[in-house]
Amino acid sequence: MKKQDLPTKICVVCGRPFSWRKKWETVWSEVKYCSERCRRNKNTGL
Repeated sequence: MKKQDLPTKICVVCGRPFSWRKKWETVWSEVKYCSERCRRNKNTGL
């Protein structure tokens, strides 16, 4: 599968798109944040 064919989502904190990662394979439906930084700053809104 090519990288461009992977599913994407929009980060709820920064608003940037991010792609599926192998480590998220089993929890993809629950992923909301593009990075650990955004997950930590979820209440501050950057």
